[in-house]
Amino acid sequence: MRELSQLIDVEEPAWPEIRETLEASPVSVEVLPADRDLGRASLLQLQVTARSYLGALVLHCGGLLVDDGWLRVFGSPVGGAAPEIPTLAGVNQFPVTFDPAWRPEAGVVVAHDVLGGVFALNSGTPADAGRPGAPGEVVYFAPDSLRWEALGVGHSTWLAWLVSGALDEFYADLRWPGWKEEVRALNGNQGLSLFPPLWSAEARQDISATSRRPVPMKELLGVARDSCRQFDGVDPGFLGAT
Repeated sequence: MRELSQLIDVEEPAWPEIRETLEASPVSVEVLPADRDLGRASLLQLQVTARSYLGALVLHCGGLLVDDGWLRVFGSPVGGAAPEIPTLAGVNQFPVTFDPAWRPEAGVVVAHDVLGGVFALNSGTPADAGRPGAPGEVVYFAPDSLRWEALGVGHSTWLAWLVSGALDEFYADLRWPGWKEEVRALNGNQGLSLFPPLWSAEARQDISATSRRPVPMKELLGVARDSCRQFDGVDPGFLGAT
């Protein structure tokens, strides 16, 4: 186990590089203020250094609202600040006090999108959790297919990709005219529930014709997990707590 000082006091910390990447982004990215104590506690529990993108984000950032809030990248936000989004520690159910024996079983959930999509960083044995990809690779739980998909990149490359403008293509079939206004009206703990649901033939044919309503993200993720069990008999596993 590494002490907190060993995780923070590193050569070439990643935060300055991350800030440069965010400032150069062609899409809207809101950087939320960080809670210093929560960031340090989360870094200690993760046992990653500030030289990594994940460590730098959790230490220095309260989270990112990407593309008008369509995507929420989790960090260590100041409690009660607006806009309020979940903490990385809360989403991944970190122990209340540091536990050197605790590890996330399947990996670390690093972001949610407003449709209930989940980005997660694989653990050391993703196959044991029924997930594709290699250890340390970012995977995506797609709400339109109800399956995990390997993205073929690690966390730092994934973050740069998010803010590069690539989300327009990635979500090309899952956006509709006026989506920005609907997303901006959400709070940081809500997502959009669609009917007919995203995985239905009707939604795939014309997503703009679906009806949409704000719901707690907890509800959206719970429905997705239950749908997987019902249709495929497969549990996608932990999608994050909100």
